[in-house]
Amino acid sequence: MYITSLTLQELEEKVKQIGWEHYRTEQILNWIYKRFVLDFEKMTNLSKEQRAFLKDNYLIHSLELLKVVEAPDSKKFLFKTRDRHILETVLIYERDHLTICVSSQIGCAVGCTFCATAKDGLIRNLRVEEIIDQFLQVQSLTKDKIRNVVFMGMGEPLANYENVRKAVEIMVSPWGLDLSKRRVSISTSGLINQLKRMAQDPLMRELNLAVSINAPFQSLRESLMPLSKTNTLEELLGVLYSFPYPPDRRIMIEYVLIHGVNDKVEHAKELARLLKKGRKKFKVNLIPFNPDPELPYRRSPTENVYRFQKVLWEEGISTFIRISKGVELFGACGQLRSKRLVLR
Repeated sequence: MYITSLTLQELEEKVKQIGWEHYRTEQILNWIYKRFVLDFEKMTNLSKEQRAFLKDNYLIHSLELLKVVEAPDSKKFLFKTRDRHILETVLIYERDHLTICVSSQIGCAVGCTFCATAKDGLIRNLRVEEIIDQFLQVQSLTKDKIRNVVFMGMGEPLANYENVRKAVEIMVSPWGLDLSKRRVSISTSGLINQLKRMAQDPLMRELNLAVSINAPFQSLRESLMPLSKTNTLEELLGVLYSFPYPPDRRIMIEYVLIHGVNDKVEHAKELARLLKKGRKKFKVNLIPFNPDPELPYRRSPTENVYRFQKVLWEEGISTFIRISKGVELFGACGQLRSKRLVLR
C-alpha cells in the first residue's frame, strides 16, 4: 500500500489498528509532506521497529524517475509507472515562484485535434499516489519551494475526478502539502457533468478553474474538440455563468490560437459576444498554438494574437497572452505525450 494515497483520517485509522500512539500519524505525515523525507529509514523520531514495519508494509514512491530534460524556463521530468507507462511532469520557472504542471492521466480520451497528448488516446487514470509522487519527487530535487500546482499536464483532470479530488485534499490540507487553494488550478476541456459536480463540491469549487473554449462557434469547436458534440458550447457557458465563484474570483477562459483556423477577427468578435455579459466573471488567456511535428497546425502570427486581444479588450473583457514555457523541450501546453520517441 502507498502511504501517499491515504488522507489524515485514513492514516490515523491504520495507526490505530497497528496499536501505535496517535501522534505517530502526525510524525509520519510531517516527514513526508513538510520535510520531503521519502525514506522510512530516515524518519528518526520513529523507533527502529516502527521504521522497519513501515518499510515492510508501505511504499512512498509509485513512480521511477527516468530522465530530466532542462530548458532555460522550465524542466521536464519523465517518470515510469509500475506498469511501465511513461508520464511527464513540468516544473515552470515563474518570475518570483515555481509552478509544477502535473499529469492526471496517461494519455487522454478527449481527442482535441491540436493536442499531442490526444495522439496516444487514453491508457488509464493516474492513481492518487501517482499524482502526489510527481510533486514529492520534483520538490525533493528542487531547492526552492514549489508554490503553485496546475493540473494542466497529460489528461483531462475532471475525467479522473475522485483521484484528482483526493490528491487535491492532500495538497491543500494543513497536514499535507499545505498549499493555498488559490494556488491550485484545474484545467478542463469542459466536461459539463463534472463541472456541475465540481460546483457542488466545497473543496473543488474553491480552486482556480480554467476552461478550454478554443472556438466561439459550435461547429468549429466540434471539429477541434470532439467532446463538444455532447458537451455543447451553449450548455458549457450556461454552467460557467452559474458557477458559484465569489465576486473577486474569475474563471479563466483558455483559447489556443491556431493560424487560419480560429484566430480571425470574426472569431474574436463572437467570443466577445459570448462573454460580454460576464465580463466580471471571466478572464481570457490567449495561448498561441504550441507546434508539434505530428500535428497539421501552425501558430498564429504575433499580429493576429494582438489583434484578437484588442477586440476583446475593446469590449471590456480582461484578456492576457500566455507565451508558453517549455516549448523547446516539448513540455508546453498540448505537447506532453506518453509515447514520444524523441526528446529535444
